[in-house]
Amino acid sequence: MEWHISDAQSLRVIDRQIGDHLFTPSEYELVRRVIYATADFEFASLVHFSEHALTSGAAALAARTTIIVDVPMVQVGIAPPIQKTFANPVYCSMDALTRPQKDKSQTAWGIETLAQRYPEGIFIVGESQTALEALIDLIEAGQIRPALVVATPAGFLDIDVLKHRLQDSMIPNIRIEGQKGNPVLAVSIMNGLIDLAWQAYGNAPKAM
Repeated sequence: MEWHISDAQSLRVIDRQIGDHLFTPSEYELVRRVIYATADFEFASLVHFSEHALTSGAAALAARTTIIVDVPMVQVGIAPPIQKTFANPVYCSMDALTRPQKDKSQTAWGIETLAQRYPEGIFIVGESQTALEALIDLIEAGQIRPALVVATPAGFLDIDVLKHRLQDSMIPNIRIEGQKGNPVLAVSIMNGLIDLAWQAYGNAPKAM
């Protein structure tokens, strides 16, 4: 991301208002990007990181691991930084070819289809609660083992249960706790992670 002086001034406001915190420097970089994108300081207490989430995600990006997203808004939002850096393939669940089904949404069937093709991929679920549930079902069944799951969907029905299941899965994840959420959060988190990973791996010597 290219920062301008107004961005830097806004980030200083965020830093002053947040004050002391328990995030690592890398975690805090993602948290303040979420706050910058939403102007909502409550997210300082809602963004949660599992153990090794950032290191696993950064390494997967550097390895050009396939990225699976639930909705086009996330795909479009992360495309520019991905194309300028690691150039990972990015697939959207809504573009996956599936047979018409009645018991699951299109995004849920799409993400399930893509998960079975790319069981160790990076998964970003920004909007669809049903897609997140399908993904967690596959994780709990031992059928897939993602390198990272970013989960930011809003919801009123059992969304906390789903996010706790993700937390308990031992899969590296970054999630928004509670009912709040939207794809903008997923894009902010992922673009911040891409920047951090590029700083760590972008200038590394290429393997022979």
